Amino acid sequence: MLPQTDSARIEAAPGAADRRAILAKMRPDTLQRIEKAVLELFSNQDFHDVSLIDVARAANVSLQTIYKYFGSKEVLVYAMLDVMLGRLAERMIDHLQGIDDARERLRKTCWVTLDYMDKHPAVMLLLFTAVPVSRHRNIRIYESPDLMGAFLGVFKDGQQRGVLNRQVSSKILLDVFMGVIGRVVLMHIVRGEKRPLIDQFDELFNILWRAMSSD
Repeated sequence: MLPQTDSARIEAAPGAADRRAILAKMRPDTLQRIEKAVLELFSNQDFHDVSLIDVARAANVSLQTIYKYFGSKEVLVYAMLDVMLGRLAERMIDHLQGIDDARERLRKTCWVTLDYMDKHPAVMLLLFTAVPVSRHRNIRIYESPDLMGAFLGVFKDGQQRGVLNRQVSSKILLDVFMGVIGRVVLMHIVRGEKRPLIDQFDELFNILWRAMSSD
């Protein structure tokens, strides 16, 4: 059987809402190998230089398996980012349990996010370099009520208590937070810095706090 055309594969590819259910049917060790291959290939090469055949070979799976579960290179990357960022969502929700103080909730949110990015630079490179900003909406986790609810809940709570800036929306505060953290992490990776960013956490959080607090 001849491979499908790119347009046909994209059209036949599962939507974002269906990916998790589809991936749940894949053997865990197969999914793990594909995830590892995607990280290694796309974080070290330009997106357009990597083919699905490259991924299949690196993951030691058949090309038919890649087509069956993903259908296109774009959907493959989106799905793997769903899986990877899903772990951040789970960790974030877990760490915020039982914390009531608004400043401490924001501090914990910042720590968990920075720690995850520090420990998973390949995931950050994949997100920042392989997926155009206009396509970020195709990554299911960005629409996750769990993760986005956790993030926005921290900012809304801080605004309601009067400790965070109320002159802008909670979504803008989230954009400021992720914009600063994302840029810092990306340049840390690009420069090849060896010192973990988490070692500078206190000062970085103070900068963010001054930028977003109501004082």
